[in-house]
Amino acid sequence: MEAPPNPDFEAVVRESFARQTFMGALGATLDEVGPGRIVVSVPFRAEHAQQNGFLHAGVLTSVADSACGYAALTMAPAGFDVLAVEFKINLLRPALAPRFVARAQVLRAGRTLTAARADVFGVTDGGEELVAAMMSTVIARPVR
Repeated sequence: MEAPPNPDFEAVVRESFARQTFMGALGATLDEVGPGRIVVSVPFRAEHAQQNGFLHAGVLTSVADSACGYAALTMAPAGFDVLAVEFKINLLRPALAPRFVARAQVLRAGRTLTAARADVFGVTDGGEELVAAMMSTVIARPVR
């Protein structure tokens, strides 16, 4: 991975994540920030479960989307922000664990569009189990 064009990428990402009230409502945390990579985690909460008691796909999708977007932001120039323009998520197994971790990485950072991937794992005392995988295209745009 090439060096990020903005040497202050970590501060930019952390400040932006702190403004995401929806991530806060989910209890999500920004655990790691690196060039082209992000780790976001979220606890299981009964109020975020679907009818069968599994973590709702909307929560998994939201956390994976944020992880991909912030991975892309680490590779954006200063004065730019990012927005997802397309993503696809594969829900691979029912999400039942005390905690979930989304690990995202940039696959290719272009001048305007960035491709990123996030894998979401259910974390238990016994280890991790892949529950979802996302591919995302993210656009960088000047901050208004």
